[in-house]
Amino acid sequence: MNRNKGVTGPQGFRAAGIAAGIKESGALDLTLVVNDGPTDAAAGVFTTNKVKAAPVLWSQQVIQSRRLTAVVLNSGGANACTGPEGFQDTHATAEKVAEVLGTGAVDVAVCSTGLIGERLPMDKVLTGVENVVKALDSSVEAGLNAATGVMTTDSRPKQSWKASEQGWSVGGFVKGAGMLAPNMATMLSVITTDAKISGDSLDKALRLATGRTFDRLDVDGGTSTNDTVLVLASGASGVEPSFEDFVALLTEVSADLVKQLQGDAEGVTKEISITVKQAATEAEAVHVGRTVAEDNLVKTALFGSDPNWGRIAMALGRADAEIDPDVLQILINGVSLYRNGTRDRDRSEADLSGRDIEIVIDLNVGDAEATVLTTDLSHDYVEENSAYSS
Repeated sequence: MNRNKGVTGPQGFRAAGIAAGIKESGALDLTLVVNDGPTDAAAGVFTTNKVKAAPVLWSQQVIQSRRLTAVVLNSGGANACTGPEGFQDTHATAEKVAEVLGTGAVDVAVCSTGLIGERLPMDKVLTGVENVVKALDSSVEAGLNAATGVMTTDSRPKQSWKASEQGWSVGGFVKGAGMLAPNMATMLSVITTDAKISGDSLDKALRLATGRTFDRLDVDGGTSTNDTVLVLASGASGVEPSFEDFVALLTEVSADLVKQLQGDAEGVTKEISITVKQAATEAEAVHVGRTVAEDNLVKTALFGSDPNWGRIAMALGRADAEIDPDVLQILINGVSLYRNGTRDRDRSEADLSGRDIEIVIDLNVGDAEATVLTTDLSHDYVEENSAYSS
């Protein structure tokens, strides 16, 4: 896995990230990714929040054709809860990109991230589109700038790339640090591939990959209004992989991006994996894992490096799943602390002093398994989110 490359790693793509003046800080805030072909297959998955930002509504419409030429993304404003005017702003952005690139607005997806409820400074956005097109390049630096231009409270850009043995590759970037919850995280991600694959197959592959990766990160239980993952295929490698091979590599790159999201979550001091084993169904395993991941009493205990298995038992016990406390087992960092209805080894044997914490919950009622990723609830998380709008 190569984290020095991202969307410009696969052949057939150019990208750029510039400072358009959307952010008062002068940081990079406008990103463009362009597919130069020869094919233009595309697919996307979006937030399940009923309050969807204008760019999500626009991109959901245009992706129905299973093709895209470009994706334009801005940070510094979510363009969410901005009414018909906000949707018009998104449409105008897509039209401007299409005009400069010589394509149609329906070939352009739009993504935004930042504070909810404010209109974007459209004069800066539209001028920025002209400038970001001039900066397009297929270099590693251009890909890094693209990944940087979508950052909000992120402390660093996040990208990944991997090539297959057959000569095709998958690359991408992601942003997100807070409001991270299932369906998906509070994040925008653009993934590119130079494999030859149809739009319908790309859509199916993306849903399989995101279901096991992006949808299994839960930092704080908040599902964003702007969540978007888009994948674009240029076909420039000339190689048509098997569907299974494509899903495997797409999932691998997605998982790496998600791991970077977890490591850079707001206020994170602990990176926590919750694996639920021997559940009745995979859906119930995911649900139990998420219930524990979102519990503030569990998260604060882990922030304090306290192996308080009682809080975990309390949290999982309220999940809507088949659970029998008399056959249940809870392990923290390899130490069995609860088994068959009562305490097992002494909690002091579980060392939580490090950054990584592994919780294993063995329900012993079936054969399904799932892992959910989360983080602790720290002082810095509260402070950062209490001051976000200012």
